Amino acid sequence: MFKFLKEVVSGSGAGLKDFPYNIGEPYSSAWGSWTHHRGTSKEDGSLVSIFSLSGSSSQDGHMAAGRNGVKRLRTVRHPNIVSFIHSSESEILDGSSAKHMIYIVTEPVMPLSEKIKELNLEGTQRDEYYAWGLHQIAKAVNFLNNDCKLIHGNVCLASIVVTQTLDWKLHAFDVLSEFDGNTTEAPSVAMLQYEWLVGSQYKPLELAKSDWASIRKSPPWAIDSWGLGCLIYELFSGMKLSKTEELRNTSSIPKPLLPDYQRLLSSTPSRRLNPLKLIDNSEYFHNKLVETIQFMEILNLKDSVEKDTFFRKLPNLLEQLPRQIVIKKLLPLLASALEFGSAAAPALTSLLKMGSWLSTDEFSVKVLPSIVKLFTSNDRAIRVSLLQHIDQYGESLTAQLVDEQIFPHIATGFSDSSAFLRELTLKSMLMLAPKLSQRTISGSLLKYLSKLQVDEEPAIRTNTTILLGNIASFLNEGMRKRVLINAFTARALRDSFSPARAAGIMALCATSAYYDMTEIATRVLPNIVVLTIDPDADVRSKAFQAVDQFLQIARQHHEKVNTGDTVGTADTGSLSMASNGGLLGWAMSSLTHKVKASDHGFAVSANATESLTSVSSDASSGMMEARDTRIGFTTSLSNSLDQPTSSPASTDTWGEPENGNLLDNHDSDKEGWDDIEPLEELNPPPQLASIQAAQKRQIEPPKQRLSGSSRPNNTARASGSTLVTAKADFEDDQWGSIAAIAPKSTSKHANVKPSTSREDEDLWGSIAAPPPRDHLKPSKPVAANDDDLWAAIAAPPPTTKAKPLSTVRGRGTKQVAAKLGAQRIGRSSSGV
Repeated sequence: MFKFLKEVVSGSGAGLKDFPYNIGEPYSSAWGSWTHHRGTSKEDGSLVSIFSLSGSSSQDGHMAAGRNGVKRLRTVRHPNIVSFIHSSESEILDGSSAKHMIYIVTEPVMPLSEKIKELNLEGTQRDEYYAWGLHQIAKAVNFLNNDCKLIHGNVCLASIVVTQTLDWKLHAFDVLSEFDGNTTEAPSVAMLQYEWLVGSQYKPLELAKSDWASIRKSPPWAIDSWGLGCLIYELFSGMKLSKTEELRNTSSIPKPLLPDYQRLLSSTPSRRLNPLKLIDNSEYFHNKLVETIQFMEILNLKDSVEKDTFFRKLPNLLEQLPRQIVIKKLLPLLASALEFGSAAAPALTSLLKMGSWLSTDEFSVKVLPSIVKLFTSNDRAIRVSLLQHIDQYGESLTAQLVDEQIFPHIATGFSDSSAFLRELTLKSMLMLAPKLSQRTISGSLLKYLSKLQVDEEPAIRTNTTILLGNIASFLNEGMRKRVLINAFTARALRDSFSPARAAGIMALCATSAYYDMTEIATRVLPNIVVLTIDPDADVRSKAFQAVDQFLQIARQHHEKVNTGDTVGTADTGSLSMASNGGLLGWAMSSLTHKVKASDHGFAVSANATESLTSVSSDASSGMMEARDTRIGFTTSLSNSLDQPTSSPASTDTWGEPENGNLLDNHDSDKEGWDDIEPLEELNPPPQLASIQAAQKRQIEPPKQRLSGSSRPNNTARASGSTLVTAKADFEDDQWGSIAAIAPKSTSKHANVKPSTSREDEDLWGSIAAPPPRDHLKPSKPVAANDDDLWAAIAAPPPTTKAKPLSTVRGRGTKQVAAKLGAQRIGRSSSGV
């Protein structure tokens, strides 16, 4: 018999040494004769609750009732009934006597009475939480009575436990029995076999009298409805019920709940309120907390409009709900909904708001795993929301997590068709780049940034320059040498968007410590000095400041060289780092307040909410979104002006300039900074065009002037055109390295073929019309030169006068057309 009973409760009878759980400290209260312990699993250390019951004999009545409770708990499953995990019955020697023990292992729970003291809620928040708890217990009782036709028999404060998510659950199933409505059975047969375990103060009148005939005629919920009334009294009075008469004291019962309370405790069993009607009709359950949790629990059944409306109101609603309930109940529900795709993108705002109320360790455990999983989502709205709020959780991300799991998904935004998403992805790198490995930075990130610096959106190009200045300290020395100057001087300083040029100047100043004196003198200063005559006042101002800063570095280098102190010459730019340590800050101020839409014909949108020029994601920064569909790409510095321009797709790399030319000898698997294709407008203003032309000149010693005998033998027209072009080039060339000296006269010179460079610069001379030849009749055909494209096909002057039309017969025949010179043109052409 004993062996059979042990099998019923799944016990091995081998004692506690084989019990797979560690029994911890007991709680101060528990239902009936049970003891409620904290516990952990020996296998994985997870938390559990362990209920133990002891008896002197296996035939003890308490032990028999305990076995009934174990059996019922194993077979009855409901969200509002405590979850069963394991049970065991064993015999333990206590000195000379043996003690029989029953253990039930459940999910980790806590007695409701102790949880109420711990939460210490007051006022409206207390009533809302109590309403939610009573709503859950009423659903559990309704499930037992109406669906399963079972009677719990002892619903009270002691039979309620609370989970870690603050859900109320029903336990203590020792008295649980089937409802037997068979009135033909002997009235003396007890329906509740273990009703003697129930305290007399919790028994309704018919149960106290053991009137089983009346109980069988009553509805199944009659006994448990009375128990719900006892629970409500104990809950709001704050005292344990000691006698039945205390239930008449309704001073502590909330007024919205009072009518239902009185119906639950009706003296007539058939008139007691059905728990189902209590759930559906009670006014007390209509509050913000109950409605919010109910909406979250059936979120999958809601349409997109309802979800969107709910999640937009949720951030403000969270401030009004009990903080601990929000964190322990709503936060897990919301995280799960986002993780499995049932929640809309606005829900992320509420999740991060709740996460801000957690400690760092709690945030890493409860919120961060869900955020990491969201990065795998293809929903563009989710991706935008994640990037917009990255400053709220970015610090909690580990380097390994960013490098291996997050960056591969974020990187898809660099090439997204949405400019707004590309900009958000770019801004997110300010937070994530410090946590990326050098392999990821050089192998992936710099390639994306190289393409973004030639993006069609001028503001994205500007922010790319700003980002490069900010993350320069995270690049290795070789990568800084290869990337920074090329990115800032060859692209940013030559950008047709004035804020991009300003950002390039500031980036150079902020990273001046990374350049040696040779780079400063030959590559940095020459490119910045040209911008001192920039059309934009802000660019000019920053250019002058940068020139002063780099000249100060040059002076310090000069003084160190003169004094023989060459130890610190490599650190010539260190003085600038203190004043330019916050590149993000000054970039925001310069772009927020100084964006000018009229400088280069850009169409600037005043929509501040979709700004692309500020690195800050704050929509109130006042940034304007600049867009220009007329952005073109200039050719490489080694190409002549008459070559076709490069396509944007091929303009994705930078390289090391050498003697003014760009090297293109790097493999395609490099970080992507080789072929420089600086951006220009199709029709830049004259001042900007002269600056860009000067920036493309090679810095080399001036060439010797050609002798007078080597001047091209050109017509008067060609000589005049060359004069105008040479003078214009001389004025545009600030360095005087490649300009040709203007001819002193327009007379013809010896027959020397013009240089190719002069022909390239005189693009219009080759197709100009020849001068009139009214007074210059050549004695023989003149050989066509390279500058007169029309001379080779021009017909010679007529040698005879055309006959008057009156002498020609008819309207013109084939013979007449031949005599009018068509055949003569063919003969003249063949003779040339």
